[in-house]
Amino acid sequence: MSEARFGEWPSPISADLLVSGAVGISECCVSTVPARGGAEPSESIWWSESRPDEGGRTALMRFGDGSVEEVTPSDANVRTLVHEYGGGAWWVDDDVAFYVDYGDQRLYRLERGAAPEALTAEPEIPSSVRFADFRMVPGGRWLVAVQEVHDGTEVINRLVAVATDGSDTRVLWAGSDFVAAPRPSPDGTRLAWIAWDHPNMPWDSTRLLVASFDEGELGSVVAEFGNGGEAWAQPGWSDDGVLHACTDRDQWWNLVRLDGIGTGAETVEPVLVGSFEIATPAWVFGMQRWALTPQGPVAAVGLRNGDELVVGGRTVSMPDATVSSLQACADGVVYVGAGFGHEPQVVRLRIEGQRVRREVVWQPRPLPVEVGFLIEPEAITFPTGDGTVHAHGLFYAPTNPRAMAPDGERPPLLVLAHGGPTSQARRELQLAVLYWTSRGIAVVDVDYRGSTGYGRSFRRALDGQWGIADVQDCVAAAEFLVNRGDVDGDRLMIRGGSAGGFTVLAALADHDVFAVGASRYGVADVAALAADTHKFESRYLDTLVGRWPEDEAIYRERAPINRVDRFSAPMIVLQGDEDPIVPPNQSEMIVAALEQRGIPVCYRLFSGEQHGFRRAENVVAALESELAFFGEILGFVPADDLPELDIRR
Repeated sequence: MSEARFGEWPSPISADLLVSGAVGISECCVSTVPARGGAEPSESIWWSESRPDEGGRTALMRFGDGSVEEVTPSDANVRTLVHEYGGGAWWVDDDVAFYVDYGDQRLYRLERGAAPEALTAEPEIPSSVRFADFRMVPGGRWLVAVQEVHDGTEVINRLVAVATDGSDTRVLWAGSDFVAAPRPSPDGTRLAWIAWDHPNMPWDSTRLLVASFDEGELGSVVAEFGNGGEAWAQPGWSDDGVLHACTDRDQWWNLVRLDGIGTGAETVEPVLVGSFEIATPAWVFGMQRWALTPQGPVAAVGLRNGDELVVGGRTVSMPDATVSSLQACADGVVYVGAGFGHEPQVVRLRIEGQRVRREVVWQPRPLPVEVGFLIEPEAITFPTGDGTVHAHGLFYAPTNPRAMAPDGERPPLLVLAHGGPTSQARRELQLAVLYWTSRGIAVVDVDYRGSTGYGRSFRRALDGQWGIADVQDCVAAAEFLVNRGDVDGDRLMIRGGSAGGFTVLAALADHDVFAVGASRYGVADVAALAADTHKFESRYLDTLVGRWPEDEAIYRERAPINRVDRFSAPMIVLQGDEDPIVPPNQSEMIVAALEQRGIPVCYRLFSGEQHGFRRAENVVAALESELAFFGEILGFVPADDLPELDIRR
């Protein structure tokens, strides 16, 4: 073990390691082929892989007959732009895949060994008609889907039925600003879906509707759930035709059963309830965290330290602290699981009476780091604001089995402000965190007010307080660790992207706690964002800040760009040049203001990137640039070959 200052430890965890051979897995599907012509029924497992090494391309993979294969052609990119964030870009039924290609946003049918067949027409405006979150209607003639149409003047979101032979696309329902999760009943006679209207987001207030359905035609609505103070999510049907869904009407996103649909005397009965979250905010489509099996309901329940699996009413200990895309299979469930000791894997959970057996179906690459560098973080809770409110976080201490710091030195601290702002600190192995801790830099991933995982009241505690409460909580996290003696109070850094980037900017404008900051595609001018952003979030700030334009004065006051006279900390700003959610002018405004004031600032604009960096070379460049900038400002010299930065002084 060698001795070196914190921040200067040599580390084998390079920025290249984050992307070289790395694969992002977030969705999976189980496809059952019934017995035909004397053949036995078969089951296959499908999932999608996002590959930074291939420019962020997403491919469809299949496991069946004991082998794994890529099913989509090498030029396919399975990604939808509905709501701009996408998700739910594919589904499989009877071993036939249906997917949206990023290049034209059309819906395709793909049989193994055949070329993709377009099911929807090429629109006059390229990529203006988009699809997401589709399911097959029993009988195989129709897919039901969310459709988003950009006609040049407005954006229309609605439910459609698409013929699986490509002969027809029909509008089913357009009675709300947004729709999600169309789910046909097992007999194909009913359709359930989620709907909501401005200014709500899908985690604020939604409705769960059920209507009759017959041969591509939607009948009248027979049931509607939603009292204005609850958010419904992730509906689905049992094999015997009983609708289930998650609702936060009692603070937590729990699983309930909806009986008596169509009778006028519907009831909502608990299935899995407690102080935990099953559903999560629907920033993307296709999320599913529960399934019904012959052995009983199986669900991922979100707790403070991560997800646990509840199987048939009992909690089962698993190494997966993050579970997504949970789907029923013949003898249990299949899901995507990640833990503090492993990257995302496709997992099959076999339920055999009281015994549960976990099998890894697919692990994209071996563990890319030595076990000695792994950290299971400390879950911390700390007072914030006036001391009557508490926030939370995950604290990662510097860890490197080959290095130690001089006696008496305390490490720098990097505070992470997640996006959303309804996201939460990720409960899984993150090489992007170990990149810092292995170099001798402590990290705290903050679950500030507004984060998911602590109930509806905590999530709504950011209403009207964005840029205030979240900032207070990030400051409080840093001060808590300083006062506890864990970190050096003179070397505090803060980093965030998107909404987290706004938190960074507001923290540097209103507090002198942090010595340096990094903003990735962060919001600098909330008024500009309210006036110029995509439909999905165009009224989001009504809740987080105030009504626009009625409360314009609050917007002007809250915008960091209008408080640059208070900035004193240097900053690095990273931005994609094709970002439709936070346009580049947001970052450029703050950079110009800091440069004019003579505050050291570095600006990197990445070509071809949108909201979040997907290309391997840009992921690497962004992370290495942050390390180089932090070292330059805080006076430590990383033991890495880092890029030369254009720091404007």
